[in-house]
Amino acid sequence: MQRGFYNMNTGSCLTINNRAIGAGHPVYIIAEMSANHGQSYDEAVRIIQAAKDAGADAIKLQTYTPDTITIDCDNEYFRIGKGSLWEGRNLYDLYQEAYTPWEWQPKLKEIANDLGMDLFSTPFDNTAVDFLEEMNVPAYKIASFELVDILLIQRVAKTGKPIIMSTGMATIGEIEEAVAAARGAGCKELALLKCTSAYPAPPEEINLRTIPHMAEAFGVPVGLSDHTLGIGVPVVAVTLGACIIEKHFTLSRAIPGPDSAFSLEPHEFKEMVNAIRIAEKALGQVNYTVTEKEAASRVFRRSLFVVKDMKAGEQFSLDNVRAIRPGNGLPPKYISKILGKTTKKDIGAGTPLNWSVIC
Repeated sequence: MQRGFYNMNTGSCLTINNRAIGAGHPVYIIAEMSANHGQSYDEAVRIIQAAKDAGADAIKLQTYTPDTITIDCDNEYFRIGKGSLWEGRNLYDLYQEAYTPWEWQPKLKEIANDLGMDLFSTPFDNTAVDFLEEMNVPAYKIASFELVDILLIQRVAKTGKPIIMSTGMATIGEIEEAVAAARGAGCKELALLKCTSAYPAPPEEINLRTIPHMAEAFGVPVGLSDHTLGIGVPVVAVTLGACIIEKHFTLSRAIPGPDSAFSLEPHEFKEMVNAIRIAEKALGQVNYTVTEKEAASRVFRRSLFVVKDMKAGEQFSLDNVRAIRPGNGLPPKYISKILGKTTKKDIGAGTPLNWSVIC
């Protein structure tokens, strides 16, 4: 499929490895590995295999080192404040614990691809973009915290690959700037993710109704990067038009790690995927016709029946004709036209009424 950026009203979509993502296509479900490998390559491989089994379409990594994302400094500006899952942590130390070794990433991509999954990453500087280009990743993710890094967005856009951008903390003006930077640098395929950058994020701060508004405002596919606990929020997001769902994935929250507390375990992720697929089917399309399964149920509708034995020439009345189930008789709307008329022949109680017996 040819890559292209289209207005939402004409069916906007992007493609990753020839898979169309957008309205009218299956939701694209991303398992974010993040720091959940715990600095174990074997654990990273197990995460990919488990994500595949749980129904993920893609694995997402993060490509940085502590030195490409911050500096080794321990003053007040580089310590995480109160109210965070990582309260009191030094940024450099946190990223040292959380980063994914770069030498793993080409091998992890090969493993994911062999399993039929996409694998791409979030770069945090130009060296990461260069590295990921050598890996030939099929797409890029821009993290919420990097949405304001216009130069990084422009560098990624120049690769010509599809870009998925998270919008946590961003004003609509900042999103406009980021989108303009990507488009201006050559990005032809772009998606935005509604995101609340709190870890974990409370459901009351997610504001899912932003999803259809964002899609209309920017004319691109919109999804959800979700940091709430559980699976309810992403499923609801799909009913509001989310085309992409990204969720952190871990083998077990009992395994300590920077991101494990708000990650889904394999059985939970699978439940989410199943619920999303059911939601997709249930959404369907605007329809006022009788469905195939409904057709068999029409017989159980109410209809007009003779409920007392009647002799030929006897008048129909509310005493001998009623609207009851099943639906073999005339529709109830004709009752006013039948009352006072007479029967042409004897009719037994329990007979569905039809025009042939009415004078």
